[in-house]
Amino acid sequence: MFVNFFTALKSANVPVTLKEYLMLMEAMSKQVVGNSVDDFYYLSRSALVKDERNLDKFDRTFAEVFKGLESIGDALSADIPEEWLRKLTEKFLTEEEKAQIEALGGWEKLMETLKERLAEQKERHEGGNKWIGTGGTSPFGAHGDNPEGIRIGQDEGRHGRAVKVWDKRDFKNLDGSVELGTRNIKMALRRLRKFARDGAETELDLDDTIRSTAHKGYLDIKMIPERHNTVKVLLFFDVGGSMDPHIKICEELFSATRTEFKHMNFFYFHNCLYESVWQNNNRRHTNKIDTWDVLHTYPHDYKIIFVGDASMSPYEITYPGGSVEHWNEEAGAVWMERVTNIYENVVWLNPLPIEHWDYSHSISLMRQLLADRMYPLTLEGLDNAMRQLSR
Repeated sequence: MFVNFFTALKSANVPVTLKEYLMLMEAMSKQVVGNSVDDFYYLSRSALVKDERNLDKFDRTFAEVFKGLESIGDALSADIPEEWLRKLTEKFLTEEEKAQIEALGGWEKLMETLKERLAEQKERHEGGNKWIGTGGTSPFGAHGDNPEGIRIGQDEGRHGRAVKVWDKRDFKNLDGSVELGTRNIKMALRRLRKFARDGAETELDLDDTIRSTAHKGYLDIKMIPERHNTVKVLLFFDVGGSMDPHIKICEELFSATRTEFKHMNFFYFHNCLYESVWQNNNRRHTNKIDTWDVLHTYPHDYKIIFVGDASMSPYEITYPGGSVEHWNEEAGAVWMERVTNIYENVVWLNPLPIEHWDYSHSISLMRQLLADRMYPLTLEGLDNAMRQLSR
């Protein structure tokens, strides 16, 4: 309840801080006042309200949170989960405050400084701008804010700017059985078709049967192989992190491609292509597939489709060791160039609106690597991408 009171005050634009809240909790733990609501009201007002202009907002919030409560003894004895308190330390800065925080100045400087901090730091730290900690503006830690940093000990990203993530993360497989809400994606994919008949003769050739029967004077049934799309497709799906909001449309695309292309295979990657990919996110840490094996297994006539938002640290594309999850011996750009050198037909489908692309340095880098063959994951974008692959 006290946590709810604190968050309600912040929602009502009462300028309370975590330090003031902890001071109030310390006063309660030392029984500065009794358990009556009136006593707690005056104590909390004196601890949390610094300007009389906020008294009215404080009173309305207090009445809403503690309505009908006669004693706060039960609320005081309740266990407050530690993660709730830690969540309150998350750093949210204004645009002006963000502009005052400077990046360390490059990949080498960031990694060198992290090594120094690990050697020097001996205890937990919170709210600062130097040490590995929480809720500050340091480049290292969790729940803070920095233009480029290394995320350590945080479940998921908030701003999408982490250069490296020092945690093991689990991703979900895309569901290939999802029924499309619209057939438009399938219709767009059908531009990428090249039909042929080969294999076992399983279909009735009605025209040839009629012709042969008329010529021979008795029923002469003619069969032909099934007609199918001979286009071969490799799909590479970016999963996890900033791609989580786009799961639904990726599953729809996945379902459509499985229906439209007989020769189709898929692989997962995270942010940028590196030395390994995988086909099962539940076992991606143990069952990885060498990217070189993929490039040697599927011949150059395959059509390559990357699906991802291309939103990452530029270091993930341009530097060895730039991956947020592991130490990659070669930069992501090297692997992307290998793909474009081997396969003539390569496109990238981006679920982000095209008007947002110019604000991301990593998207600009990826577009350059693909000779501007990046298309928005819209019906028009799909249509243009299929035209590109059909050339």
